[in-house]
Amino acid sequence: MGKVMPFLGMVIAILSQTGSQVVIKIAMNGGIDKYVLIFYSYALSFLLLVPFIFLFRRSQPPPLTFPSICRFFLLALFGFSATILAYVGIDLSSPTLATALFNLVPAFTFVLALIFRMEVVDFREYRSQAKVLGTIVSIGGAFVVIFYKGPPIFKNHSAVSTYMYLFSSAQSNWVLGGFYCATDSFLTSLWYIYQVGSFTFFEAVIMVVVLFQIFFSTIMSAIFALIVVTDPSAWVLRLDMGLVSIFHQAVVATVIRFILCTWCVQKAGPLFCTMFKPIGIIFTVIMGALFLGDDFHLGSLVGAVIIVLGFYAVMWGKGKEERKVEATFDNLDSSCHSAPLLQNKT
Repeated sequence: MGKVMPFLGMVIAILSQTGSQVVIKIAMNGGIDKYVLIFYSYALSFLLLVPFIFLFRRSQPPPLTFPSICRFFLLALFGFSATILAYVGIDLSSPTLATALFNLVPAFTFVLALIFRMEVVDFREYRSQAKVLGTIVSIGGAFVVIFYKGPPIFKNHSAVSTYMYLFSSAQSNWVLGGFYCATDSFLTSLWYIYQVGSFTFFEAVIMVVVLFQIFFSTIMSAIFALIVVTDPSAWVLRLDMGLVSIFHQAVVATVIRFILCTWCVQKAGPLFCTMFKPIGIIFTVIMGALFLGDDFHLGSLVGAVIIVLGFYAVMWGKGKEERKVEATFDNLDSSCHSAPLLQNKT
């Protein structure tokens, strides 16, 4: 269960994130300002988390210090900046492109983990070769989904497809949107890496770490939105898709995803968590076909198969490394137990 639960947690987190990208695209096309949407989502998330802190007050975290608060602030800065870039990128392009470029997160995290000596690569060992090649294959599969459509496997002629075609943005800038999404991937990788150091520095309960991140993110988003959004009417909420998107972002994409990602990073490490990003493109393609009326093309199927193959190659390499480490500790433990017997005989 110690290995299955982080796996299920990251699958749910990625599903919630990819679903939120589709929801916010519809909301922004409907007229809600993206920066106002970010602020309201963070504010509602903070209000939802505060009661849980009092419910779990029996879990006494270590005392807060100024360095630990600074670390929470930096975590919030990385997360908030990545959110801003992701929203802008989705607004300029599409959820599918954003999800595909989000598959750069494993590569960025792998490089950062090497720089900070959190991962070790020995190209003479097949385990390390599997991790490197699996990462490259997963990213390559994501780009196959984007740049090779191929013939449609089935066409969606539902009313949803017609509605989304009329409702879609006509001023997409794919190059600029792709740049924003790629930068979002890099900041997300920093967020994963920095979380590990934060747990080492401050061994707090997960709810405290998440609460402080969302608290600082709410303040940042409020200041940023007040500076950028000059139209007072943009702050008025209406009974439309914008309000649905705020609740979805607050509950699913922020609270649930933050808690799951933070817990999984604490239990399994940053590289394990980021390797689930390629699965997001599969979810996006499926949800695009079911809820947005997109056609399902051969390129999506081929890219999804490549992504899964690369993903399991990395997981296989990580599993082999874990078994090697466990075997090493078992040998050390057995040698330690045998030492007193040798001493008694002498």
